[in-house]
Amino acid sequence: MKVEDILRKKGTRIGMVRVNEPVSTALRLMKAENTGALVVKDVCRTEGNTVVGVISERDVVRALVDRGTGILEQPVSALMTRDPWCCSPSDPVRHVLSLMDEHGIRHVPVLDGTTLVGVVSVRDLIRRQLDDLPADELAGAGASDRWDYPVAANQ
Repeated sequence: MKVEDILRKKGTRIGMVRVNEPVSTALRLMKAENTGALVVKDVCRTEGNTVVGVISERDVVRALVDRGTGILEQPVSALMTRDPWCCSPSDPVRHVLSLMDEHGIRHVPVLDGTTLVGVVSVRDLIRRQLDDLPADELAGAGASDRWDYPVAANQ
């Protein structure tokens, strides 16, 4: 299976934010898009419309812990991962899974040459795996298949 198969099924909607937008704007966009990361674009006329990084919820949480709430008004460029790991539409899904595992990432921009054509996330790959499972395997999943955790009385 190729990355293009994943994109064809999920569509090519891409959550993006401009490099100079405040982190608080990026968080609002992540919430609106129901995603854990955004592609950061540089839309300055001299540079063109170029992918310059990725900002994730994880980046923001770590910065909040390390530097406090002041980071919310800093530009996205202060927190983003620069030169993110990317893939192409013709790459095998196994390659993307290897990138995610090796580098501890959950979102991989998909570039066709230098053109951004999509983003593949862990959620997309899980969804594809579920779609490939036979229906009878999913139909039998019920309460008896769930893990049981003790519940505290005051929760």
